[in-house]
Amino acid sequence: MTKTQNPNDPDSLSLTPSASGTKKPDFSNVQGSADTVPGKSGGGGGAGARPDFSNVQGSADTVPGDAGATAEQTYTVQKGDTLSHISQQFYGKASRWNRIFEANRDQLDDPDLIKPGQVLKIPQADA
Repeated sequence: MTKTQNPNDPDSLSLTPSASGTKKPDFSNVQGSADTVPGKSGGGGGAGARPDFSNVQGSADTVPGDAGATAEQTYTVQKGDTLSHISQQFYGKASRWNRIFEANRDQLDDPDLIKPGQVLKIPQADA
């Protein structure tokens, strides 16, 4: 006796091939639908129903993880870069190149001798 498969009864479903010997799955009874018109009956909760967002909560963390520490920004030097170009990119003014130079004195002796691959600390811009 063959057990009838009922999609509403998970215990009646089987993944074994049918006795007919065919190896192709039979999807002839699969049904699908999509509610593409908001507010109409279907998936929208009835005619004219609107989603209930009354329990939605939002928040924004405007303080970095550690309020005492400032996030340090870095930049990896590319071929052809100068401190002036990097300053222009981060501060909007090429003339602030000395801020970057001073922040990186531990690895820079000459502001004209930066090398591709160097990772420079970029201090925060003054307010």
